[in-house]
Amino acid sequence: MTIEEQVRAAAAEWDRIVVGNDADEVGSFMTDDWVYVDSTGPVARADILGWISNGRLAHHSMQVVGEQRVARAGDAVVLTARKTSTGSWDGTSYFADEWISQVWVQTADGWRCAFSHKTNAQTK
Repeated sequence: MTIEEQVRAAAAEWDRIVVGNDADEVGSFMTDDWVYVDSTGPVARADILGWISNGRLAHHSMQVVGEQRVARAGDAVVLTARKTSTGSWDGTSYFADEWISQVWVQTADGWRCAFSHKTNAQTK
């Protein structure tokens, strides 16, 4: 399996785990210094995992739309994809259609996500 295929497989497994809403499992796919960035700015790993743990954030589905782009950047791999997801935030249901970029790094435990950035997808 190529490095690119390994990262695609790790990202798919992480999506499956995210939908399971188990904060410990989700955290096992992140580096200790992982950060998420959206339109409001950076969000720390501890915040995301805390929201999942206490039920404030729940994911119900996550689907890749189209092809993923995977590019090696030194020892890291950058994965970019369009994804749709459903879930709830503070008890309010949501549907998201977003572009996501993730930086994946090889660790002793396998490929782990070190950085995630999301932005709303727009149709032309």
